Amino acid sequence: MFFMGTYTPKLDEKGRLFLPAKFRDRLAEGLVVTQGQENCLVVWPSDVFAEEAERAAARPMTNRAARSYARVLFAGGDEGTPDKQGRIGIPAHLRDYAALERDVVVIGVRDRLEIWNPDKWREFQAAALEDFAELDEDDD
Repeated sequence: MFFMGTYTPKLDEKGRLFLPAKFRDRLAEGLVVTQGQENCLVVWPSDVFAEEAERAAARPMTNRAARSYARVLFAGGDEGTPDKQGRIGIPAHLRDYAALERDVVVIGVRDRLEIWNPDKWREFQAAALEDFAELDEDDD
């Protein structure tokens, strides 16, 4: 199953997010929420996070970028499972990192979900769509 699509759920007053219904079964066995690039959050199914952790561990810790990636990946991470209503808690430090308030955008990105501040998502999407329109196949 690929995660795809764009959804606009809301955070409740306790910082919980209703996952899109079509993704709940895939995340029912467990998930990890952590910091992503461009100040979004990433929601990984636990098994996919384990694969990403293995990739991070395979890089030598003598490599500065590898150390930095591992630190961000694990230090900001939070494990959990959706509750019976399909909600997950987003810890305050992660909500702060992504500037999340009540309104959020959840996008499917193949093997993971991303949670965005709506304004940041619109800015990112506008720039990405402009780049996408100019894509051209390499002649190499």
